[in-house]
Amino acid sequence: MLELAGIIILGILAQWVAWKFKIPAILPLILIGLLVGPIAAAYLSEDGTKWIAPIWNGTKGLFPGDGLYYFVSLAISVILFEGGLTLKRSEIKNVGPVITKLITLGAAITFFGAGVVTHYVFNLGWEISFLFAGLIIVTGPTVITPILRNIPLKKDVSTVLKWEGILIDPIGALVAVLVFEFISVGGGGGFTKTALMEFGKILLFGTSFGFTFAHALAYAMNKKLIPHYLLNVVSLSTVLLVFVASEVFAHESGLLAVVVMGMVLGNGKLKNLKELLYFKESLSILLISILFILLSANINIEDLMLLYTWKTLVLFTIVVFIIRPLAVFASAYKSKLNLNEKLFISWVGPRGIVAAGIASLFGSKLLKQGVEGAEYITPLVFMIVLGTVLLNATTARLFAKMVGVFLKTSDAILFVGASNPVRLIAKYLKEKGKRVILIDSNSNFVEQANTDGLEAFKVDVYDDDLTDNIELNDVGYLIAITGSDMVNNYTVNRFSKNFGEHGTYKLASSQELQEATDTERKNFFTPNDDYINLSEAYRENPLIMELKIETAVDYEAILSAFSKEEKSIPLFIQKGEEIYLISEFEKTSEVKEHLTLSYLGKSIGDSYKSNSKA
Repeated sequence: MLELAGIIILGILAQWVAWKFKIPAILPLILIGLLVGPIAAAYLSEDGTKWIAPIWNGTKGLFPGDGLYYFVSLAISVILFEGGLTLKRSEIKNVGPVITKLITLGAAITFFGAGVVTHYVFNLGWEISFLFAGLIIVTGPTVITPILRNIPLKKDVSTVLKWEGILIDPIGALVAVLVFEFISVGGGGGFTKTALMEFGKILLFGTSFGFTFAHALAYAMNKKLIPHYLLNVVSLSTVLLVFVASEVFAHESGLLAVVVMGMVLGNGKLKNLKELLYFKESLSILLISILFILLSANINIEDLMLLYTWKTLVLFTIVVFIIRPLAVFASAYKSKLNLNEKLFISWVGPRGIVAAGIASLFGSKLLKQGVEGAEYITPLVFMIVLGTVLLNATTARLFAKMVGVFLKTSDAILFVGASNPVRLIAKYLKEKGKRVILIDSNSNFVEQANTDGLEAFKVDVYDDDLTDNIELNDVGYLIAITGSDMVNNYTVNRFSKNFGEHGTYKLASSQELQEATDTERKNFFTPNDDYINLSEAYRENPLIMELKIETAVDYEAILSAFSKEEKSIPLFIQKGEEIYLISEFEKTSEVKEHLTLSYLGKSIGDSYKSNSKA
């Protein structure tokens, strides 16, 4: 009981340390596992026993017999299902051919390159060498995202790394499963007829079970056949059922089944998808915390000593500094990525939970079968996992600055709100070359914004995960412009530190406008208008107009005229190539002449018409 409670407590403590110091949680988790496992047994324990001993082929420990194998299998199935839920077809289509090549051509280069190198460096058999290679194909969002979250990168670079990490997990798991089947079924004969039949069974039962149960669960949830308080636990039990049922018909097909199930549910019309995602994310964090400590603690000091050789350094160097760049540069050939962006993507490739978890499963299985060289699988994979995470967590930010992909200035604009006037304003700014992102809890507004060609996301500002979105790394302006004063005030107070590097503005209420001082007005989106005025101006004339201003006298006179016109609202001042909010421009000491004023609503003087109506 003490050991089990200790694992959970240490796991959550490691997650907190990772959050506090902005590092991937996998790093402290593995170190804690090694400390309470092999290191404690060799150096800290008087009787040579581990502080936490997850024995799975003996009669003692937390998981005697095959208990640990079963627990790891079920835990990984839940983690992969949660990963499958996040895969959206629409987003995959937009990430470009580089992603497709990275998870196909790049994965193939990593697989064959690492397999050949491992065979000749460690003198292992071809089957074991390629099993190791299949396991280290994956990177994984659980290790990529914490690194990217704390580094403001160019959008193309962060997008490539993010989606590679998400998509490569199930692909790497499938490749490793297939190689394992070839070893287990085909034996030393390689790609035998029996092994190929097993490959077909894995694909058949994995896809069919995942697809069928996904639609069945979605139907039951949408038809409200399951009470709301049981939704999460029923979905969890269904995931476990799919995994086990698929495994019964075809060994090692369960992982593919749960990934397919997650992808189908994530891309379907599931009303409770967001709630399901939150539950699975929390459960995945707990399972990852437990798994990494268990798997690290399960390694013996003898296994670690296998790595105490120059061959380990050679293998790590070739995999990380030769094979990874080769895969990236081949995948990004003739793409829009420049040399420095390719170099950074080549540098960042940490391995995660799928590699470590499946390595422990398959390594132990092959050891039981007496396969020569199987004792190397788990320690070699953990060496790659720990080494790449440590390397990338400590050097990624510095390397980003060295190669010039680190964003020195963050000038993207985040609008909280996506109503009709906001979308019109966002399109105008986009035409001026600005990157604009809209978030709103109204799905209709978000859908219309996406239809208009804008970046928009359905997000509730009261959710804590807004600051975790790596797509917002280059945001430097925060503008809260919803119809709710409460939401606008909360947004400014909660997120100005994260997204308001160059300015934070909000739409004021009518009462705030009446009571505001001149200083406070400079923090408002418009100096004299609330949401009602903005909406009225939009209804009067849903166009952004432009008016030339030559002198400072004209500037003051025109703004005075706007203050008396209820259905025309001044928004921006353009001076040369720069564009400012009226409130922002008023804060500067810029000379107020030779300007262009943009406004919404009733026409005053010369006009500019946006290319498309909202």
